[in-house]
Amino acid sequence: MTKRLGILGGGQLGRMLLESANRLNIQVSILDKENAPAKQIQAHDDHVPGSFKNSEDIRKLAQKSDILTIEIEHVDADILDQLQEQRHKERPIEIHPTPLTIKTIQDKLVQKQHLQSFDIPVAPFIGLKDGSVEELKKVGSTYGYPFMLKSRTNAYDGRGNFPVMDESQIDEASKALSDRPLYAEGWAPFKMELAVMAVKTASSTLAFPVVETIHENSICKLVYAPPRGVSNTICQKAQELTREAVSTFEGKGVYGVEMFLLPDDSLLINEIAPRPHNSGHYTIEGCYMSQYDAHLRAILDLPIPSSALRLRTPAVMLNILGGSTPEAHLELSGAALSVPGASIHLYGKGHGTPGRKMGHITVTAPTLSEAESLTTPLIAVADKISGRSGSGTAAAAPPRPLVAVIMGSHSDLPTLKPGLDVLTQLGVPFSARITSAHRTPGWMAEFASRAAQDGVRVIIAAAGGAAHLPGMAAAHTALPVVGVPVKASATDGLDSLLSIVQMPRGVPVAAVAIGNAVNAALLACRILGVLDARLMAKVEEYAKNAEKEVLANDEKLVELGYEKFLKEMGK
Repeated sequence: MTKRLGILGGGQLGRMLLESANRLNIQVSILDKENAPAKQIQAHDDHVPGSFKNSEDIRKLAQKSDILTIEIEHVDADILDQLQEQRHKERPIEIHPTPLTIKTIQDKLVQKQHLQSFDIPVAPFIGLKDGSVEELKKVGSTYGYPFMLKSRTNAYDGRGNFPVMDESQIDEASKALSDRPLYAEGWAPFKMELAVMAVKTASSTLAFPVVETIHENSICKLVYAPPRGVSNTICQKAQELTREAVSTFEGKGVYGVEMFLLPDDSLLINEIAPRPHNSGHYTIEGCYMSQYDAHLRAILDLPIPSSALRLRTPAVMLNILGGSTPEAHLELSGAALSVPGASIHLYGKGHGTPGRKMGHITVTAPTLSEAESLTTPLIAVADKISGRSGSGTAAAAPPRPLVAVIMGSHSDLPTLKPGLDVLTQLGVPFSARITSAHRTPGWMAEFASRAAQDGVRVIIAAAGGAAHLPGMAAAHTALPVVGVPVKASATDGLDSLLSIVQMPRGVPVAAVAIGNAVNAALLACRILGVLDARLMAKVEEYAKNAEKEVLANDEKLVELGYEKFLKEMGK
């Protein structure tokens, strides 16, 4: 690459951006303090020591660069504006994103006003003159409690935010943020926080997959890709909203979009960052192209296949935060060394302090459920470091079921038990529920419709008699459904079998032999095993054990003769 790139900021984002640049032989100069994390991995004389808020330092970087970009938005945007104006008079230099975009996003009130002007959904907000007690009481009477008091500038990782839960906290909130320009925001009663990384090129705006983010003390702790219990419809809406919002800004590159998922499944934009973002770290291992590769390609006008932004493998990202001692965070990175599928990224920041981002761990696995299981012990270490040991965080909850086993009546449970035993033996998380196609049709339809959203990947449905449950479940979901005919009538289950297999074209249901829940469980495991090599190996081992059992019985039959053999069998 012949164009020289200058990056304002050399923290962890700049470091990972530089790692991507090195693979493409892109010449990069960093403006930040000496021995900044990014400078540590590329030693040369063209880096600029100084501050990305200092105009003279920025001018020095610009003299060495053909393109300027940022890894933090808290830069001197005024000097960037001047440099952009001078580009045609002195020497050509590109700045991405544009100084106008950086200025707009730097001031969170202006950012919200910008989004609102394009009819992008955001929480209600109001600018404040001084954040006085009297002014905040007016906000409380307008929006009710709780509401958020926020700094307009220089706020990140919760710094500069104060949740005002009731009127008794107004005095404390006013004093806490008295030295900042402020605005207030109505409370968004979200059920989940989502994030999407967007890539703005010269011709289009692309979107990475949607992820779920978990925050503690306003700092991102965990990222789940894909999000847990979120339907494809909602994910598509989140990507569409992301593209719509980012397209309103000028300048190429990656943007991080944080949003709230409300109880009615509507979405609100929370904040936008004009750069790579913590919620996008998972893309390094989880996607075909990382957010850092995408940022470089966008600002350099290099090809970005839209398919490259797809999720390659489920992933869980856990931030490594500083603890009570300077080296406390190293306990977490050390624990991750023993976790299969864990990639450790330490940022070279030296000694840690409580809550400081020292690195991150990304755990990948064939399924999100397995990635969650592998991450759970690491979450316990992270909680110990942060002083939250035994906090019972919801993030460490047991893995969600991959198989939903449903039955029309409790009397079907004995038929299903051998199959449930197989799922247990092979380590596949499952749920068992009673939902009748005839007696609880509404509940049955709701359960089947939400199964995919809840993380289920295969449904096993058992029913006797008319046996409509498997077919009706299949009519309400795109998941594979395996029907188990139950022998529950005078026709020895033949009516149930025929009811299951005689589905109309377009609504497929797999069917096993009458009462054969074991085969239903094994078929479900084979379906899951297509994308889970470890589960496939367990299925193969199960088959080998069955082969050994047959050969052992053959040997015993030859040894004892058929009469003694039958006697031992109780026949």
